[in-house]
Amino acid sequence: MVSTTSSRLSAGMLDALAPHVDLPAYDRSALEPGVVHIGVGGFHRAHQALYFDDLAATGETAWGVVGVGLRRPEMGQVLRAQEGLFTVVERCPDGERARVVGSMVEYLYAPEDPEKVLGALADPRTQLVTLTITGGGYYIGEDEVFDADDDGVRYDLAHPEVPRTMVGFLVEALRRRRDAGTGPFTVLSCDNLPDSGKAARTAVVSFAALRDEQLAGWIRDNVTFPSSMVDRITPETSPAARDEVETVFGVPDRWPVITEPFRQWVIEDDFCAGRPALERVGVQFVADVAPYKLVKARMLNGGHSALGYLGSLRGHGTTDEAMDDPVVRTFLEQLLEQEVEPLLPAVDGIDMDEYRRTTLARFANPAIGDSLARLARRGSVKMPSYLLPSLHEALAHGRPHSLLLLAVAAWARYLRGTDLSGKALAVEDPKAESLQALAAGGPRRLLGMRSVFGRLGDSPRLVAELTELVRLLDEDGVETALARCLSAQRTLVA
Repeated sequence: MVSTTSSRLSAGMLDALAPHVDLPAYDRSALEPGVVHIGVGGFHRAHQALYFDDLAATGETAWGVVGVGLRRPEMGQVLRAQEGLFTVVERCPDGERARVVGSMVEYLYAPEDPEKVLGALADPRTQLVTLTITGGGYYIGEDEVFDADDDGVRYDLAHPEVPRTMVGFLVEALRRRRDAGTGPFTVLSCDNLPDSGKAARTAVVSFAALRDEQLAGWIRDNVTFPSSMVDRITPETSPAARDEVETVFGVPDRWPVITEPFRQWVIEDDFCAGRPALERVGVQFVADVAPYKLVKARMLNGGHSALGYLGSLRGHGTTDEAMDDPVVRTFLEQLLEQEVEPLLPAVDGIDMDEYRRTTLARFANPAIGDSLARLARRGSVKMPSYLLPSLHEALAHGRPHSLLLLAVAAWARYLRGTDLSGKALAVEDPKAESLQALAAGGPRRLLGMRSVFGRLGDSPRLVAELTELVRLLDEDGVETALARCLSAQRTLVA
């Protein structure tokens, strides 16, 4: 996504952009590189980089960000040409605002110059390394064991001074810091994983042990891997959105970020090096992130999956379109209020009813219009992580579960590759071939995939309920299936 415009965003044009665009409220030349972020994409730029931009505006200059890319050279081309500057556009139902972010002091593309990346990581000024590399970048399988046979891992073990993977870079940099007496840095995973800190620790320590057990021991004893919970809906930026940013705000940004007003960052307070004072700019530091991750996973992520499948079956393309459909909206409102929220623990600082209402409003924001196809991707990963745990728990405690089961039925029907009117749907999933073959044979066969559904298929009653819901979706539509579920829900509550 590279613009053909002859001009580009630069420090020299910032004054000309005011007052229509918010600008960095600090002297960028005073920023020191205290953070290395691996995996620069839209989410990082709309989230972590923005918090560090806010922090710099408070006078904290030791936390400039060095961005590192592992796979996408285009991002580096844009950010380098724009002197590390980029635009974040927050879209609300009643308007939008643009902001140029200046917290990134340098961008490095790892395949191009791995030594320079290692130099930034080993720099004594670097106290914190943050990660958004997606779950696959940790090389941890479903058994939670590090995959030492991955081709990238094997390459880095054979060529430790020219690594290609996150673990290769971190372990070699930590070796250099140990040998130089520089001390460790904190590794803070910002990926959407059940326990991101544990995943990062397992990956780094396991890889280090394959290289040098003494180095692995030093990392175990000295490096901390706090977990975190991050939340902000950030759709992929389209060329049309880029052009709109230039037209509306006059900012010739070749890769802006479009996002919602809401953002949240909760971090486990476990830092082995310096800790940025991010609490000044809205970050929560807590002893245990798990309850916050649970609420987000069950309400936001689980709600996203349910909305993605049922909304797609109704022929909708975006979240706001689906939420504007009274049938879909009723389904999601009742699902979250009656079947998901009652299963969640009380969490310090979260008003659960307000959180639910905010979540629904975020889904309905017409200025964002997130793609339902994006939400429906990777169901074999998302459903067991976000929605099916609520179903398992509801069944175990005799709680209402008919709408949770309707979400599963919608996924089963979605796997056939068409919506309820026969229009083709793209099934994007690492297990797509197996899932579609099983779904074609009916719910009983589909529930037999224990790696996804656990023991749900062992219940003849549940299999029958799911089979009936899929039939209702096919023959009578979502309205009839929803009415059946709401009736069952009221009966169980009574």
